[in-house]
Amino acid sequence: MNAWLQGFIHWTAPLGLDYGFLLDGYSRSSLLGGALTTVLLCGLSIIGSLLVGIGLAAALTSSRRWLVLPARLFIEVTRNTPTLVQLYCAFLVLNMLLTQAVGAANPLTPFAWVVIVISLHKGAFHAESLRAGIEAVPAVTLEAARSLAFNQRQLLWYVQLPLALRFALPALVNNLIDLVKMTAVGSAIAVNDITYASIMIWTQSDNVIELMILILSFFGLLSYLVNLAGRALEARLRMPGYGH
Repeated sequence: MNAWLQGFIHWTAPLGLDYGFLLDGYSRSSLLGGALTTVLLCGLSIIGSLLVGIGLAAALTSSRRWLVLPARLFIEVTRNTPTLVQLYCAFLVLNMLLTQAVGAANPLTPFAWVVIVISLHKGAFHAESLRAGIEAVPAVTLEAARSLAFNQRQLLWYVQLPLALRFALPALVNNLIDLVKMTAVGSAIAVNDITYASIMIWTQSDNVIELMILILSFFGLLSYLVNLAGRALEARLRMPGYGH
């Protein structure tokens, strides 16, 4: 490992970059721990946002007005306010109120608040993509399902949502790539992700440029992997007669 790092340091030195700090055990472990935290944030937020999106999309396409209106209000407020402001409101206001109510038993850590806020925020975007997918399901398909005595709930879960997921997959993947980049807001409330770890390192030494390049490269790679997974899933779920 050290031999590889020394080779990397030697290779980047002519570019005017000094990555010698990577040989320091503390700096290296901080960056690796931050990278792992970012990956965990991404994984949990992806799952959470998709669940929120499915729930909101089901509410939006419901025939019950008492479900449609709250879902629409939540989506409009969420989509039209910054994620960072939402995170501050959740962590500095809701978390404070929760702590006052339950004391030290408050189970929600800063990490949990980041997952919750990002899941809700991107879930609002997923919901609109899924709603469009649900409305794109051909009427003849719905009529065929109704002829098999499907009720409205069965129609949604067994016909509309499976097809909507396929129709909306490109938009969902685009949302998930944005979600990966959005996890960097966790550093604002001291979640030890790769961004916060880098900030802690460069406050002690003059290596801002080197660390910024590392952060950009890390998020670029992570976003690319999500994109590759999305394209593979899109190809696998493509149905004959739809799209291409």
